[in-house]
Amino acid sequence: MKDFDKQIYITEETFMVLHSGEIPEITFHSSLYYLTEDPDGPCLELNGADILPLKEAVLKRYRAIVLRDLEPGNRDKRSYRGLARCAANWQRLLKFCARENLDFEVIRRETAEALQNFFQQELVDVASRKRVSSINCSQAEIANLAISLGILPADLPEGWQGLCPEEE
Repeated sequence: MKDFDKQIYITEETFMVLHSGEIPEITFHSSLYYLTEDPDGPCLELNGADILPLKEAVLKRYRAIVLRDLEPGNRDKRSYRGLARCAANWQRLLKFCARENLDFEVIRRETAEALQNFFQQELVDVASRKRVSSINCSQAEIANLAISLGILPADLPEGWQGLCPEEE
């Protein structure tokens, strides 16, 4: 197979990962299987450089879905999943990066800033009675998310705890 054809297959699968659902690493592994082992696939031999665009697509997709759930403008949209899903997807991203030895520092900083901004807007909107709190996870879950983003819970905007549902 020509290198050009190989790159077309990789590009097509990278596109699939970029536009996959909530767990892009499933699409990543499906793409690897299709490209290398599937009898109906091209049966390519891939090296690390060939696989890198697929891994980067997983990072980009996780970034998109994590930041989607930290965008205050999305709170009333069907695609919005809330901070609970944001935290779950953040943990999936961390595990994927650890397994694949990928740097996520830029995404971490961007996500940390987005979390701070989300809480600032949520506090303003709830205080002005524009809306009720959209927070769908506990204080402990938010504290864990903040810590994994490099933020001390005490450094989140004052009053964030009051936005969380009552713990039972």
